[in-house]
Amino acid sequence: MSFPVHRPRRLRQSPAVRRLVRETAVHPAQLVLPMFVREGITEPVPISSMPGVVQHTIDSLRRAAAEAAASGIGGVMLFGVPEERDATGSGADDPRGILNVAAAAVVAEVGDAVVVQTDLCLDEFTDHGHCGVLAPDGSVDNDATLERYASMGLAQARAGSAMLGLSGMMDGQVGFVRAALDAEGFTETILLAYSAKYAGAFYGPFREAVDSQLKGDRRTYQLDPGNGREGVREALLDVEEGADIVMVKPAMPYLDVLAEVRASVDVPVWAYQVSGEFAMIEAAADNGWIDRRGAILESLTAIRRAGADAILTYFAVEAAAWLRA
Repeated sequence: MSFPVHRPRRLRQSPAVRRLVRETAVHPAQLVLPMFVREGITEPVPISSMPGVVQHTIDSLRRAAAEAAASGIGGVMLFGVPEERDATGSGADDPRGILNVAAAAVVAEVGDAVVVQTDLCLDEFTDHGHCGVLAPDGSVDNDATLERYASMGLAQARAGSAMLGLSGMMDGQVGFVRAALDAEGFTETILLAYSAKYAGAFYGPFREAVDSQLKGDRRTYQLDPGNGREGVREALLDVEEGADIVMVKPAMPYLDVLAEVRASVDVPVWAYQVSGEFAMIEAAADNGWIDRRGAILESLTAIRRAGADAILTYFAVEAAAWLRA
């Protein structure tokens, strides 16, 4: 009889051995929890397409942020849902606007136990739902939008946000916001660039979460799902403009882009496990088609294995408890 020379199974023979030789692991500190806060409500409002996720009041947001900090995760990313919207998203840079008030409240609650981050984009605040200011012909005016982003970034920095998530996919947004922050003395404010953000089909539940007013699509500024090299190019441009961290979004449909970006830049690379990814796991698990805990942890491991240094995920607090155990 001929026996194999190589026996890789030796390293799979027990949980202890598998744990010892595991190539990729996820740590709670590498997880960031996205959170929604809505103006004008008195109780948290469940999001029907995202089981277990809610639009928070300021008070419930503070409590949830404290729970998140206690779980050992690395950060929270805040999204605001205003009562009123207009064409330029004026609530975005109003110091009394919901997102800026929420940022200040969370910073007061948790300090620097977690990194408090805020979404820097106009889509939640505009009555047309686009991520920027519209030109007379209805297109998104890139350069006029940069002016709004700079003002929004300053408002968030003044509210105490440690990291600004530039998610609008406007050309030059990183350099423009960086210059505005530095000119006002906010040289320590971190910029997270959503560099490779794709115009895909996985954002539906998020649009319920922020009560999106969008008509049409965002394909003139978010990336075409067929373009991998373009995602790498965008990341390189953002690093050149001063991004401290770059992002790939969504995560699992774009693991190839994530790996290419990780190999191409020398700054941290993050990924966002978006609302559609979350909802698919929850729906399949609810139907008994997959093991929920196993699928969540496997998906996070896959994103880490592809190169993500940190992951935005709605599973953050729950996964952190499993990982600690």
